[in-house]
Amino acid sequence: MDDKRLEAIRKRIAEFPKTPGVYLMKDAEGRVLYIGKAKDLRSRVSSYFQAGADLLNTRGPDICRMVDKAIDVDYLECETEVDALLKEARLIKDIQPPHNAQLKDGKTFPYIEITTRDDFPGVYVTRTPRLKGSKLYGPFLNAMGVRDAVNALQKVFKYRTCELDIREDDPTRRYFRPCLLHAINQCTAPCADLISRDEYRKDIDRLKKFMASKRSVLVRQMTREMAAAAKEMQFEEAAKLRDRIKAIQSLDLSGDVHEHVQPEVFYVDPKKGLEKLADLLGLESPPRNMECIDIAHLHGEEMAGALVCFIDGKPFKSGYRRFKVGTVEGIDDYAAIREVITRRYRYAAEGEELYPDVILIDGGLGQLHAGLEAFSEMNLRPPMVISLAKREEEIYIQARTAPVRLARNNEALRLLQSMRDEAHRFSQHYHHILRKKKTFERDVAEGRRPPTSYNSRGSS
Repeated sequence: MDDKRLEAIRKRIAEFPKTPGVYLMKDAEGRVLYIGKAKDLRSRVSSYFQAGADLLNTRGPDICRMVDKAIDVDYLECETEVDALLKEARLIKDIQPPHNAQLKDGKTFPYIEITTRDDFPGVYVTRTPRLKGSKLYGPFLNAMGVRDAVNALQKVFKYRTCELDIREDDPTRRYFRPCLLHAINQCTAPCADLISRDEYRKDIDRLKKFMASKRSVLVRQMTREMAAAAKEMQFEEAAKLRDRIKAIQSLDLSGDVHEHVQPEVFYVDPKKGLEKLADLLGLESPPRNMECIDIAHLHGEEMAGALVCFIDGKPFKSGYRRFKVGTVEGIDDYAAIREVITRRYRYAAEGEELYPDVILIDGGLGQLHAGLEAFSEMNLRPPMVISLAKREEEIYIQARTAPVRLARNNEALRLLQSMRDEAHRFSQHYHHILRKKKTFERDVAEGRRPPTSYNSRGSS
């Protein structure tokens, strides 16, 4: 690598935050060569370009070739190391960089699944969750640790882990012989009618409450029990408690089931998703052309709008649009949505473009109202406009007073989520471009960089 290019990359890295995140090595064409994660982005990425770095011996010849081709390095900040690892895995699966050897396969991270629809819910570790009727936790980074944790928690909450179809109205249960787990006091044996449905549900509710907590109370209690066992020289029992504590602590190495979605786990046939969406929205036929709008900014600065287009339930990249929001001051997502919709659909008023069948806005009721206001100001009758709120995943539909909540694995919801996530990715990417451009221009003004041109790649 020549000195000029090396110096430019080092200056770029000096601006990186010292936070967890994901970094992307790129070549002269902007193609991603390698994706990695870091606890400290600046420190980790700079290690590739230090004068004394022996990459050949420490990281191998493939990484050496990658560094020789690298022209630029980009990054995405993450809240935690766990978030960084999950985001790294997702990006590698999606982009398939040539110099990443791992995480390219279709293997997914496991979940803990509670089959809430059953009379007596079971608790399982799975990579293939049920399509409906279950509560999911994860994804978890440590597959072995999460299995050990489920076994350890079973000693406390005594739930079943078998695949039996156990029904409350089955009178033959009283004659059933429970398995060994009941004999060792690790399961309350609903299979043998030894616990009522209501009492069993109380145990499951306590488990769900525990999974949603920080789990510190149970860990402290088990730590005291381990210390007491060690003091009484019951070293075998102390070792078992130690292993259970480690297993339960491994539950902290997990993502959020809504934020860290693994699409390959919840694959939905686009045709089914469109059919269900038509039923939900009361359309005469499944929508063919759909567009989704998202806004990205950092405390109101470098505000970017993005629009992605899906045709027949699949991304249509030629229909993607991005907008540098210029009329909004401060943090006002509603005004930004109005600007983007006005700029995108004003040509429809003049008959120069066709409306999509459905317009999806990332957000809640306020974002939906902002979109409808923009159409009203243009004296246009909008097509079907809806919004999808994060977290609760509620769907707000124009002319309806209450939001709609669908099952997590409903095909229509999954289709809308895939559109929303793609629009979010696209808007964040453009927002980062605008931030980099502003940083570059500031550096030029302060004399830290030569006044060369900066290519923002066609903002509109």
